[in-house]
Amino acid sequence: MPELPEVETTCRGIAPYVTHSKITQVITRQPKLRWPIPKHLNKTLINQTIIQVSRRAKYINLHFSCGTLIIHLGMSGRLSLVEQTHIAQKHDHFELHFSDKILRLTDPRRFGAVLWCASNTIHPLLNSLGPEPLSSAFSSQYFHPILLSKKSTVKSVLLDQKWVVGIGNIYASEALHISGISPLRTAKSLSKEECKKLVQACKNILKKAIKAGGTTLKDFKKSDGKPGYFKQQLNVYGRAKAHCMSCQIGIIEMVKVNQRSTFYCPSCQK
Repeated sequence: MPELPEVETTCRGIAPYVTHSKITQVITRQPKLRWPIPKHLNKTLINQTIIQVSRRAKYINLHFSCGTLIIHLGMSGRLSLVEQTHIAQKHDHFELHFSDKILRLTDPRRFGAVLWCASNTIHPLLNSLGPEPLSSAFSSQYFHPILLSKKSTVKSVLLDQKWVVGIGNIYASEALHISGISPLRTAKSLSKEECKKLVQACKNILKKAIKAGGTTLKDFKKSDGKPGYFKQQLNVYGRAKAHCMSCQIGIIEMVKVNQRSTFYCPSCQK
């Protein structure tokens, strides 16, 4: 599933090519994604210009003077820029046409979303999100009191979008490994110093992943069609039964936390 680094990579990839570009046509081939694609987009967006491309959590926001188009990539979706002559394929469900290019949403599993938010309003999906993990708002001073109030595992809190957005399963596992914290620990058991290490690890791992273009495990590709390369730098995720590259002693284990595959080294994560 595309997580924050993959979504940020997509935003950075498309922004130089679509910002200040005018929509000439909107095509919806499959209106039934996670939620129905609004029918009015083929009228609302015609002749509208994209003012800015931004990201909030795992949502891609295309800003217009009349509102914001919100795109979520779901489990396997991706946005790509293609030539006008590029023929649409089976899973190409939504397109924004410009004078010289097409911004195309491809989503084989149809868990993605295309939503609309009018000007001066906040979409309900964005209304209750926590701080961005790379912002100054996500700090140990902010996060430690939250951890102390939770009986669930620390990994469960990291994945809860109410407290911090976009970290996702892969990067939560990696950040906990770097911090030397077991994902099975209860959140309230973390000390202030452990929380400080975890917050910094989250920031560092996300920055590195963005720089590498995201992580390609199965489906993700950047807007130019190329894979993300951070998979080569993963320490624990997807490495069950392999030797830990950090301590050189432990064997990576895979367990389920809230039905999500979780990888850690029992030797160096306590």
